[in-house]
Amino acid sequence: MSKISGKKEARIKEDILAILFENSPKALFTKEVADAIIRDEEFTKRLLAEMKNEGLTREITLSEKGKAYAARRRWQLTEEAFKAYQKLAHPDSLS
Repeated sequence: MSKISGKKEARIKEDILAILFENSPKALFTKEVADAIIRDEEFTKRLLAEMKNEGLTREITLSEKGKAYAARRRWQLTEEAFKAYQKLAHPDSLS
């Protein structure tokens, strides 16, 4: 199995952030994110967890009905990450 460089992982994380931003405020399942970046779920889950530790993503463990997911997780940008990404994506639309 080949190792992905840190630089490539950083670019993949940027892609993940873009996908979560584009779908915000909807939270996406790990599988949906993995499909969008064309990577396997375990790799994607690891990157999402790293970004969670960095304060960029948050993990949703409850369904919309308030029941805990047994194995699945949904992800979305933290409020701080959303605002920062919004400034980068649309600098002229903010005052």
